[in-house]
Amino acid sequence: MLFSSTQTIPDYSAVPRHLAIIMDGNGRWATRRMLPRTAGHVRGVQSVRRVVEGCGKAGVKYLTLFAFSSENWRRPEEEVSLLMRLFVQALEKEVHKLEQQGVRLRVVGDLSRFDPNLRELIHQAEQKTAHNDALHLTVAANYGGRWDILQATQQLLKNQPQLCQNPSQLDEAAFSPYLSMAFAPEPDLFIRTGGEQRISNFLIWQLAYTELYFTDVYWPDFGLKHLQEAFDWYSKRERRFGRTSAQL
Repeated sequence: MLFSSTQTIPDYSAVPRHLAIIMDGNGRWATRRMLPRTAGHVRGVQSVRRVVEGCGKAGVKYLTLFAFSSENWRRPEEEVSLLMRLFVQALEKEVHKLEQQGVRLRVVGDLSRFDPNLRELIHQAEQKTAHNDALHLTVAANYGGRWDILQATQQLLKNQPQLCQNPSQLDEAAFSPYLSMAFAPEPDLFIRTGGEQRISNFLIWQLAYTELYFTDVYWPDFGLKHLQEAFDWYSKRERRFGRTSAQL
C-alpha cells in the first residue's frame, strides 16, 4: 500500500483522494416502483457513469466500487445471472469510453468463479486501460474483506515461508503488498447508499481510518448532487488519526 494510516499520518485534502462506494439499494428502488429487482441493477449502471464522471471532474484519483460481494452468490439465481450479464455488457460497451477519458480499470476479487468469457473480458479491459492515470477505477467483484486478508496471508507465506518460524518479522510493510488493493492509498471517504449502515465485508483492512458516510438515497437515484453533498460533509470532518483536536 502507498501508506498505512495506523503507521503514519497520511496527507489529505478537502476532496478525497480515494473514494470507496457500496452501491446499495438497487433492488429496493425497483420494488418500490413495482418493478422486478433486476430493473434496479440496470438503472444503477447510469449512476456508475455519473459518479465516474463526477469523480474525474472533482479531482478524485482512486474510485473503488463494490459491485458484487462473495456473499451475493446467495441471491436469487435470476438476479445473479443478470448481474453477470450486466458486467459483460459494461465491459463490452464502456471500456472504450474509459480509455478515452484516461480512466484505468482494475477488477479485484476472486475471479476464478466467473465464466471464462467474463474473465477474458476483464483481462482485456485492464490491458486496454493500463496506460491511463487520470482516474483509477476499481471494481470489486466476488470480493470479500476477509477473503482478501486470507489470500494475502496465503501468498505471503507461500513466498516467504521462513516467516512461519519467525512470526515476529511479519509487520504491515511485509503484509500489505499482498492485499488486492495494494496499488492504491487507503480510502479517505466511504459512501454507502440505500440506508444501511455497515461495511458488509468490504475493504476491512483498508477502512481503518476512513470517514464513513451513509445516505438513504438508493443507488439508482444517486447523482452528482448527492456526490457533492458527501464531499461537502467530508471536507468538514476533523481527521485526527489518533491525535487530539489541539494537535491539528
